[in-house]
Amino acid sequence: MALIQCHFFSEVLGLSTSMTVILPQQTTTQIGLDNVQHAGPHPTLYLLHGLSDDDTIWLRRTSIERYAASLGIAIVMPQVHRGFYTDMAAGSRYWTFISEELPELAQQFFPLSRKREDNFVAGLSMGGYGAFKLGLRKPDMFAAAASLSGALDLSLQRTQAQSHVMPQDEWERLFGKGEIAGTDNDLIHLLKQLDASSGPKPLLYQCCGTEDFLYEENRSFRQACEGTSLELTYEEEPGAHEWGYWDMKIQRVLEWLPLQK
Repeated sequence: MALIQCHFFSEVLGLSTSMTVILPQQTTTQIGLDNVQHAGPHPTLYLLHGLSDDDTIWLRRTSIERYAASLGIAIVMPQVHRGFYTDMAAGSRYWTFISEELPELAQQFFPLSRKREDNFVAGLSMGGYGAFKLGLRKPDMFAAAASLSGALDLSLQRTQAQSHVMPQDEWERLFGKGEIAGTDNDLIHLLKQLDASSGPKPLLYQCCGTEDFLYEENRSFRQACEGTSLELTYEEEPGAHEWGYWDMKIQRVLEWLPLQK
């Protein structure tokens, strides 16, 4: 695998930012890794970070490079700060960046496949929200989306005033003072919209530990999926909001991805 720290200018954000990228590399003499590289542009997993992290965190807290080596898949990990993968009410346009500019730039810079069936997205916590938001709003771009301990029901979160997620003033900078329900920032609303459409629908994977403070939100999203036309793989087991759990479950996500043989 090749590891690239890529610093670039974002026209959408109006500033220099970064992404960390792992690219497949076929090797025959490297000790300890079974590296695979398929012919042609690489299938790609966009792997999203949580609220307090950055584009390096998956490398620092898990063995994602080692897990991906035998799959021949590229991993693109962008920097989104505390932007919650949304066009902020008072701030930067992180949704436009992550859904439009970033994939285009990544595909310009690196040999990544543009085919829908080769593109996937996953993330943890805030990144789980971002992953499902991309899957549900951009189903023509992504064949599968995975959430690990995701913040999946922002309407419920706001009602309960969960201060352990973010303070009220930060919430209002992100989403404004209005209701989340029924907007493009509401994953359950997006789920219902996509269910009613005739277009492509991504495969969904969702997991959460039963001791996680976001467990209730995850149960809420799972219940909303029941009876829809979307295919959801749901897993729960004992676990909290911590990296030991996510290191375990990202291996499951890579196993679950519908990679073309």
